Amino acid sequence: MNSVTVRNLLVRGMLAGLAAGVLALVVAYFLGEPRVDEAIAFEEAHAHEHGGEELVSRAMQSTGGLSTGVLVYGVAFGGIAALAYCFALGRIGRFGPRASALLLAGAGLVAVYLVPFLKYPANPPAVGDPDTLNQRTALFLLMIVLSVLLAVAAVILGKRLAPRLGNWNATLAAGGFFVLAVSLAYAFLPSFNEAPEGFPATLLWQYRLATLAIQVTLWTAYGLVFGLLAERVLAPGPARTEDEKAAEGRATPVAH
Repeated sequence: MNSVTVRNLLVRGMLAGLAAGVLALVVAYFLGEPRVDEAIAFEEAHAHEHGGEELVSRAMQSTGGLSTGVLVYGVAFGGIAALAYCFALGRIGRFGPRASALLLAGAGLVAVYLVPFLKYPANPPAVGDPDTLNQRTALFLLMIVLSVLLAVAAVILGKRLAPRLGNWNATLAAGGFFVLAVSLAYAFLPSFNEAPEGFPATLLWQYRLATLAIQVTLWTAYGLVFGLLAERVLAPGPARTEDEKAAEGRATPVAH
């Protein structure tokens, strides 16, 4: 793949990330922000000491701050995913541009978010000990790195086993390896259960489902939009070829 194609895909990946970010922003605003407000209300009601005036109002945080954060993240995420797509294209099987984009988005959702999320789920305000924040953040990032590396290793293992076991059995074997390795990581890495006494379990569950819905929306929308844009870059030939054939047919004189 030449540099011009990579650049075109990178630009389209960032545009697709922006579009996906807009949809994720809608989900975050309507599903996530109400849970955040409830968690903040619980925290303020049970706080022993109240701090000074907040530097940024809650209204600004839930609108301008949320929009800026999600959209900037979407653009950056789209560019990184587009580069990963350039590397993976042709190495994950004989799939077209759209199918490759959807497969990459699905694999990214599982490896980058879902697997770490199941071990270290997102917490709303009032949940989590501030003294363990750095440790929890480091372990979450470690879980992302482990999950991505194990996913890559599973793909390599499946490709090497395919000639001997066949595609189906090789895929099952690679999937089993991934699940086993992730399970071992879950078992050996520390866990945290730091919800304060009296915090509503329903609110915690709803908040975590909302964060999951945001990520599912982001990755799914990106796979669909970027697949369409990437197809126009990588496979523009058929439609143009048909037009050229029609034009040639009209221009060719009929012999008598």
